[in-house]
Amino acid sequence: MAKATEARREALRGRLIEAATATIRAEGAAALRARALAEDAGCSVGAIYTVFGDLPQLVLAVNGETFRRLGAHVVAGTAGDAPVERLVSMSEAYLDFAASEPRLWRALFDVQMTESAAPDWYLAALDRVLSLIDAPLAEIFPGLGPEEVRIRTRALFSAVHGIVWLGLESRISAAPRARLREMIRFVLEGAARHD
Repeated sequence: MAKATEARREALRGRLIEAATATIRAEGAAALRARALAEDAGCSVGAIYTVFGDLPQLVLAVNGETFRRLGAHVVAGTAGDAPVERLVSMSEAYLDFAASEPRLWRALFDVQMTESAAPDWYLAALDRVLSLIDAPLAEIFPGLGPEEVRIRTRALFSAVHGIVWLGLESRISAAPRARLREMIRFVLEGAARHD
């Protein structure tokens, strides 16, 4: 009996994540409404809160899946033997993902949460994405320990993310979309120099 209940709960969890993903993809995270999600998932409104507690927890679950897809997209887009070329190709894959899934990508950063408040599984999903950047940086800076590499990873991620965000949002300080790849390459090649 307990196994059947758990199986139904997991199936409902999957349907809710699917429904929330479709809503976020089409309209953004702010468009999530419990009643519409319940209808899409074929459950009661109360069942949502039994499975997730609240809608922000459901958004975290969608984001966890988005991190997984983003990581797979970056890995698939990674090319080149030199670590800088791998960083550039990974960043271009990041740009491509953000451009093709803008609302799901934005939802990753709309979460109002500190690292100390984030669930362990969520931090692990983020860590898997950041570790993709750690590897080529460790090759570029072989004398650095993992903590120092991760600081550089976060710095480069922040720089690339800023370029992508400003460019895709068409902000006044951004370069034209056609020049985003050039800007990314400029930042990454400059960061890899250690004269």
